[in-house]
Amino acid sequence: TGGHADTDMPTLSPRLNRILEALPLVPGMRVLEVGCGPGALARAMAARIGTGHVLGIDRSARAVAQAIAGSAKPIADGRLSFRREAAETFALAPGEAPFDLVVAVRVGALDGRHSGARAWPRLRAALAPGGRIFVDGREVPMARDA
Repeated sequence: TGGHADTDMPTLSPRLNRILEALPLVPGMRVLEVGCGPGALARAMAARIGTGHVLGIDRSARAVAQAIAGSAKPIADGRLSFRREAAETFALAPGEAPFDLVVAVRVGALDGRHSGARAWPRLRAALAPGGRIFVDGREVPMARDA
């Protein structure tokens, strides 16, 4: 059988790999991925942050089901979880710690394709002090009220 020696490391498209390399990931951090789709980037981030945690959210039940199905080991290890949720309605669960980093790739509510007026305040409210937001691999200034 071919493939990677480390089966925990997913294969990413060149575009997702460039975005992954641009993120300020550090061990132990908490990351929220908005619009996680089938979970490839979420798995890759979870593999890089050691004891940290990645929560992937997507409005599509099918995408979340695919993400969970492909992520058994990092989910079992407590490094990764997924929820069906839209950016516009996201809120921290009771007792859930805020996130150090919010990441979104090709999310219409955040990349200018649709109004993000409802999504931005929700995501900012989920950030820890000093937390940062990256959309399509670029940091978004926190003053933005898009």
